[in-house]
Amino acid sequence: MMPPLPRMSRTLNDHALSRLVDDLVDQGWFIGEHFIDVALCQALQEELQALAATEALTLAGIGRGDQHQLRRDIRGDAIHWLNRESQAQRHYLALMDDLQQQINRALYLGLFEFEAHFAHYPTGAFYKTHLDSFQGRANRIVSTVLYLNPDWPVDGGGEMALYASDNEQLELARVLPEAGTFVCFLSDRVPHAVLPTRHPRDSIAGWFRRNASLSGRVDPAR
Repeated sequence: MMPPLPRMSRTLNDHALSRLVDDLVDQGWFIGEHFIDVALCQALQEELQALAATEALTLAGIGRGDQHQLRRDIRGDAIHWLNRESQAQRHYLALMDDLQQQINRALYLGLFEFEAHFAHYPTGAFYKTHLDSFQGRANRIVSTVLYLNPDWPVDGGGEMALYASDNEQLELARVLPEAGTFVCFLSDRVPHAVLPTRHPRDSIAGWFRRNASLSGRVDPAR
């Protein structure tokens, strides 16, 4: 059983939130160091490591539904969907509820749901350049990544690279996967990749979705 979390705020820093919203508008992406409390990151990483030790992670694939397939030449992580089963998960998801409300209030995006999973990249794993959504399709709207590894070495690899929407050869930013760093970007406009990692790398990937359901069919299905 995981120890109880220390008392921490269930709301995000107002100044950081304001910068996040401004950056989404101005450039389509935000990178915030020390955005999430390091104690929460530690609790989440311990949970992810326990899942890995009990072989509770699933190899991640690409595509959804009938298009889903395992392609280790494209993506090498293993995942476990967050389901509120721990105090750490509930705390993090409460912060994301707060973020969803703030984004909707500021940008009128109509976000209605957040889904997220743990992601473990073993040594040598990567994820080639991709978009999380495609323009003209109502599904994932805003993507998020929270990094969980403390004291990540500068030569450890595993960075996330963000690229220009009109030129995937033009790198806009490179994010060191250090615990507490939080990245947020528009899902259909920011190509990104996880570069090969030289150490086991832990994170939480998440997506805010817009409701495009019709006749009882949830769009998009997970």
